[in-house]
Amino acid sequence: MDENRAAAVRLEPWSEGDAELLRALNAPELTTHLGGPESEEALARRHRRYVDLSADRTGAGRMFRIVLLPTGAAEVAGAAGAAAGAIGFWAREWAGEQVYETGWAVLPAFQGRGVATAAARAVAERARAEGLHRHLHAFPRVDHPASNAVCRGAGFELLGPQDFEYPPGHPIRSNDWRLDLERF
Repeated sequence: MDENRAAAVRLEPWSEGDAELLRALNAPELTTHLGGPESEEALARRHRRYVDLSADRTGAGRMFRIVLLPTGAAEVAGAAGAAAGAIGFWAREWAGEQVYETGWAVLPAFQGRGVATAAARAVAERARAEGLHRHLHAFPRVDHPASNAVCRGAGFELLGPQDFEYPPGHPIRSNDWRLDLERF
C-alpha cells in the first residue's frame, strides 16, 4: 500500500449506539476465523460488555468504533467520518504475565486500505497511555493472513503459534504477536 494513501482513523469509545455496527461486524465473512456469527442474544451480551468496558476507568481496557478521517483511504473511498469497524484492548493473564490483548474487525468496504493497521497502532497508543501493562498481544489464527499482516504492519513481534479454544470448546491454532508498549 502507498504510505501516502494509508488510512487515517480516529478511535471513538464504544457506545449504546454502536449495536448496529456490531451486528454488521457479525457477518459470516467477517467471523469465519472466530467460529462464525453469534446469535442475537450473544451479540446483545457482547454489546453490553463493550459498552461497560468503554465506561470502565480502572485500566481494564476499552472498546472503540473505528472512524475514518478525511485523509488517505477515506478520501479514496469517499467515506470520511464512516464507522469502518471495531477494535479494543482488555486485560488478561498470559504466560504468567498481566498483559493487554487486542482484537479488531473491519467492514468489507474498508478492508485492504490500512484501516486495521492504523487502528492497531492507535489502540496500542491508548493501551500504553493506561500505563498498567508492558505488553499488548494479538492472537490471529495462523490461517488468517490479513490479521497476521496487520500485526506485522503495526510493529508487533511474532512469538510463534499457540493452541487456543475460541470460541470455548473449539480448538484453533493462533499466532502470538506481542508489542512492547514501553518501546512502541
